[in-house]
Amino acid sequence: MDLQLAGRVAIVTGASKGIGLAVTTTLIEEGAHVVAASRTRTPELPDKAVHVPVDLMDPQAPAEVVARAVEEFGRLDILVNNAGGPPPGVTLPHAGFMNSDDATWQAMFEFNLFSVIRMIRSAVPVMLEGGGGSIVNVSSVSARQPAVVNMDYGAAKSALTYVSKAVDEEYGPQGIRVNTVSPGPVLTPWWTDEGGAADVFAGMVGSDRDSVITQVAPEMMKLTTGRLVAPQEVADAIALLVSPRSGSTAGADLVIDGGCLKEL
Repeated sequence: MDLQLAGRVAIVTGASKGIGLAVTTTLIEEGAHVVAASRTRTPELPDKAVHVPVDLMDPQAPAEVVARAVEEFGRLDILVNNAGGPPPGVTLPHAGFMNSDDATWQAMFEFNLFSVIRMIRSAVPVMLEGGGGSIVNVSSVSARQPAVVNMDYGAAKSALTYVSKAVDEEYGPQGIRVNTVSPGPVLTPWWTDEGGAADVFAGMVGSDRDSVITQVAPEMMKLTTGRLVAPQEVADAIALLVSPRSGSTAGADLVIDGGCLKEL
């Protein structure tokens, strides 16, 4: 399928690894120009990506990224707000409402909600000037499924899903579609890095990291597929959503979770 992305200009945040890296690579393979925003440039990031080293916790960073896209390519057609998860200094998973103070909650919302709001605010005028565009925000199944684990993260993602639908309602008639994808557990460095989620869960349940990834987590989260989601599976969905081939998909939330969510 030709996704009709050749020559389009995209920004991808959190582009250096995991889902963001898969999205960046996929869009470049489809012929798009990609401005990749992340704190550092990893060796895996394609040479064709224009890297902007930014910390999205900095309120000025989103405008800097959008300005670079305009400087390099003269327009902006696609925005993928992928950056999210634990902000610097915070380890996930963590459990218990009383175990997170104000600073933890504020940092979680700053990274997972306010940085996205600022990216959208910076991108919308440029997209309107170019006749429209497509925005995909990476939310989470945690936005739909309250739990005692990662409560602050889930709350921030719930707010992100709401904002996404509301922004689509305002700007969809002007040619800017806004959708979300809600992944379940995805096999990214968030899980696999030393001290990451697999190690934390292993300590919680008295197991080892490999068993957590291959058996404990899929069973605990009741994944129908029996395995964690591959980053490329999320990237493929995002590439389709930002494509003109999804021109009538607006204000939607696409769940890619291995069957984690069971409700209607």
